[in-house]
Amino acid sequence: MTRTAANPVIAELRERIQHLEGPATRRKSVLPFMVREIDECLPGGGLTYGAIHEVAGGGAGTVDGAAAALFVAGIAARTTGQLVWCLTRPDLFFPALAQAGLHPDRVIFVEADKEEDVLGSMEEALSFGGLGAVVGELVRLPMTASRRLQLAAEKTGTLGLIVRRWRRQTEATDYGQPTASATRWRVGVIPSEELPVPGVGRARWFLELMRVKSGECAEFEVGACDASGRIAISTEPGNQKNQGRSAFAG
Repeated sequence: MTRTAANPVIAELRERIQHLEGPATRRKSVLPFMVREIDECLPGGGLTYGAIHEVAGGGAGTVDGAAAALFVAGIAARTTGQLVWCLTRPDLFFPALAQAGLHPDRVIFVEADKEEDVLGSMEEALSFGGLGAVVGELVRLPMTASRRLQLAAEKTGTLGLIVRRWRRQTEATDYGQPTASATRWRVGVIPSEELPVPGVGRARWFLELMRVKSGECAEFEVGACDASGRIAISTEPGNQKNQGRSAFAG
């Protein structure tokens, strides 16, 4: 049962507030994917600003982890203004980010020695405000830390994006632990779109919306981010091996 179904009074109050705010305010409060099937699953029709959202690869391999990073890069690319990307492993492959619509000249990269420093840098950047988005790469996200990030995001209305990266398979189990994130996603690589001529078509992902506040879980097969950061519902099953660029160098 969703939260909306369990709290009809709260749902009614939320609808009244949205009506008073008007459509212009509602449009500014979320970042839509501009994909009907996905936006219909998200409260307000998109990713909520002033909230944090988690994304992880669908498997333990580097390829799925890179897909998660590119998915986040595409989301960040569709925001306005400078971005802060906090990380401990400086292995991002800039041409791949640019291919997903995120040009490095928009990004301020903050490298830290420990994940605790990544959390601190994210919280400071979210509290600063005026940024398109704040991205952080983390293995673990404790509930207390996620609440601090959520409160900082709410304070300024900044979009917080967290890429969960595993160093070993056993760490992936932490992704099932509860956090304060508004949404939780998982991205897996599937065969690319088939072309009528020899070659490799658009990369494709299996996208799972694993958790969403006041919404329902869902699964989608999508074409990977294009040069404007947009994804699209895939219409072809494809049978080619995916050879899209990795988000990580090496």
